[in-house]
Amino acid sequence: MEFKRLLMVLITLIGAVVLAAGQESGSDRELSVEESYLQESIELMMIREQSRADSRDMKLVALEYIGDAINRGNTGPEVQSALEYLSMEGVLNKSRENGRLINNYPDVRTKAATYLGELKTPEAKKTLIKMVLADPEPMVLTEAIKSLGKIGLNDNDDTISAISWVVTRFDVLNPDNLLALSALEAYEKLAEAGGGIKDPNVIRTIIRIAEGPYIKPVQERAKQVLINLRKQAVENDRNKNTGNTTTGS
Repeated sequence: MEFKRLLMVLITLIGAVVLAAGQESGSDRELSVEESYLQESIELMMIREQSRADSRDMKLVALEYIGDAINRGNTGPEVQSALEYLSMEGVLNKSRENGRLINNYPDVRTKAATYLGELKTPEAKKTLIKMVLADPEPMVLTEAIKSLGKIGLNDNDDTISAISWVVTRFDVLNPDNLLALSALEAYEKLAEAGGGIKDPNVIRTIIRIAEGPYIKPVQERAKQVLINLRKQAVENDRNKNTGNTTTGS
């Protein structure tokens, strides 16, 4: 199966080279709709096949192509699907050899988390929450939390709940400064996007960081986040009361 996939990629590459050569000879004209669609279809097929190849190098190439596609505004279902697959590489999508896990690629999952944040879709948010709840690697979790903050979606407090859960899990056994810092920054972004944070678990998590076994800059950042959240809550109450007064008059 792997040989067939790689053979398909090779054939596609040859086809792409031929297509590119034809375009170069006619570079003085714009691509037709059909040609543009063909180019995009070839790229998406390559992304799909390379993301599912066994080798780490092929997956990293797929991520390069995904980055190029996103930069051009291509954030469709094929890109989303490839990123979802890559984000679970070695966690849910496991390959074993003689009982040994052979596809644990934290760097692949980390890059996938970064690009999911670029998509800024509800589907990307769901995938990132899966990562936060399932991935064991702090470097992957840190990037996934950053991307959740960038997306800014927090329906029914599902995002902040997932972030609080993973910070607490690491806080008990293996506190990680970068992970805690990414959570604090995500809390602020989510609060700004959603008009504040009302979940007491978030406040408790921030207090744990401020008083826990973290380096002083992270502790100080946690204290500042508490201050900022309080200011935001006071401002929201003031605006609400002002609106009520205006309505009543």
